[in-house]
Amino acid sequence: QVQLVESGGGLVQAGGSLRLSCAASGRAIGTYAMGWFRQAPGKEREFVGGISGSGGTTYYADSVKGRFTISRDNAEKTVTLQMNGLKPEDTAVYYCAASPATTAPSVGSWYRHWGQGTQVTVSS
Repeated sequence: QVQLVESGGGLVQAGGSLRLSCAASGRAIGTYAMGWFRQAPGKEREFVGGISGSGGTTYYADSVKGRFTISRDNAEKTVTLQMNGLKPEDTAVYYCAASPATTAPSVGSWYRHWGQGTQVTVSS
């Protein structure tokens, strides 16, 4: 059983940065791959990126490669999404999710636990 809570969202101008955090409670998260997803109004939920349980491998959607970075601290049970060079199209509710898969799948159905989401708004 894992409970996830995202934080760090807010309003930022294009070109700015935000750091999102996902705090886990319950069992240790080292056996879970962690993913970040986002959903903008009127659009489908989109895979942003993921990180393996050990933190050794990361995956990113093409739209955020080179701008976003995922990291994790299993001892502190936190996962971080560092977002740089933000664009208006990054505006969405961002969700943290945990999957028992070895890798970090891009398909949401692989994730068992989800946070409540945090709003990121990027103005032009």
